[in-house]
Amino acid sequence: MTATPTQAAYTARQGWATGLTAFAAVMLLLVGLLDIFRGIMAIAEDDVFLTTSNYVFEFDLTGWGWVHLVLGVVAVIVSMGLFKTATWARVTGVAIAGLVIIANFLSLPYYPVWSVVMITISGFIIWALCVVDRGNLFRPPEERSTRGM
Repeated sequence: MTATPTQAAYTARQGWATGLTAFAAVMLLLVGLLDIFRGIMAIAEDDVFLTTSNYVFEFDLTGWGWVHLVLGVVAVIVSMGLFKTATWARVTGVAIAGLVIIANFLSLPYYPVWSVVMITISGFIIWALCVVDRGNLFRPPEERSTRGM
């Protein structure tokens, strides 16, 4: 039995949605784990990080460690929800990735290369979670409205 063009497109879109959600879940899990390790490093030993004088957003490194540790723990929890394709996890994942971007921007002078890497990965997470229209995606093609398509 051959699939109709509509069924084939539907199957292809389901594959993309599943793949992008899995990508975002894995990347958010990695970002969370790396943020946890970064937080522990900053809390345990302040001299691991480079310090810059006269930085506008100058904070105590132990404080930054706690910020990164908390964001990392929440990111790991949200990534588990993404593996189950929960809607709450998708929305929260975008918010957490945004907060990770902000935290890494503010801590840029302390660990510049790593902050840029984390900002980039978090940007990909937001893209992966936002790019697929899941509202129409999992309904069969005959049940989807033609509006907005």
